Amino acid sequence: MRMNTGLRATGLALLLVMVSLAFLGSIMFGIVKVPLRSVMDAFFSFDGSREHLIIRSVRLPRAVIAVLVGSSLAVAGCMMQAVSRNALAGPELFGINYGAALTAVVASFWLGTTSLQMFAWSSLLGAAVAGLLVFLLSSAGKGAMSPIRLVLAGSTLNLLFASLTQGILIMNEQSLDTMRFWLAGALTGRDMGLLVQLMPYIGIGWVGAAMLSRQLNIFGLGEEVAQSLGQRMLLIRVGCIAAVVLLAGSAVAIAGPIGFIGLAVPHIARMLAGEDYRWIVPFSALLGALLLLAADIGARFVLPGQEIPVGVVTAFFGAPFLIYLAQRKERRS
Repeated sequence: MRMNTGLRATGLALLLVMVSLAFLGSIMFGIVKVPLRSVMDAFFSFDGSREHLIIRSVRLPRAVIAVLVGSSLAVAGCMMQAVSRNALAGPELFGINYGAALTAVVASFWLGTTSLQMFAWSSLLGAAVAGLLVFLLSSAGKGAMSPIRLVLAGSTLNLLFASLTQGILIMNEQSLDTMRFWLAGALTGRDMGLLVQLMPYIGIGWVGAAMLSRQLNIFGLGEEVAQSLGQRMLLIRVGCIAAVVLLAGSAVAIAGPIGFIGLAVPHIARMLAGEDYRWIVPFSALLGALLLLAADIGARFVLPGQEIPVGVVTAFFGAPFLIYLAQRKERRS
């Protein structure tokens, strides 16, 4: 469905309202339900009570992280699909998820650390290395970097990193116990201090995505047409890769490898906003935040009395969506 500018702006405003409501719901709902009045009092009449402390030190950081991680993964997926011209692309295509997971597992295995800070920084380093390797491999040899080369390089590295990660976890049971919850993708146990440290990288990624949103439309014209229009495709592609690494790498560093957000959300955004990436990018950001907030709320009620990792919920709903996309693409071809 295509919309004119007014309808698109209205759609963004409605999404913003929905994200705000989901944000409030993330603070209120859980194993212990918190009344709306208590939420308001925790911010405007804080009295140091246990309920107010839970709201401000546990529920609020979790909701903020869900918004930032969901929007970052969605925008990263949006850029990946534009650059690779592949409707089934996502941050996983760059090997970013498993590149980050591999370095986090290595840190746990060799350093024996259980610190979330160490997991975060080692996984961010792994995401950056994965992005650099994909760029180098897709640029090697004769000819310019192409979407096919990007897909092949990213998919190959993703399989390699996944195999190495599983191998280390099998050899070291302690690392498996330490990493199991993080590898599933979770928002629990994260604090605002970690988010503040990674916020500059997320901010740079968002600014880069906003600046490149107009250029993302050029990829749909094809390489030769874009170059004939005077576009510096290599520079644009490198900028997009850098933004994807910063956004997806930071998101994985904070919450672990949460799948399907980067794959599914851009498709929903295109259904609502049309084919103009100047609108698809902000729609993706809000939809990603909304989807992860909703999944995190749902993760608290799937099993009575306990929570499951939010990555399990996104995978549960994302897998059928992936099958639907693959079938639709096959029918069109």
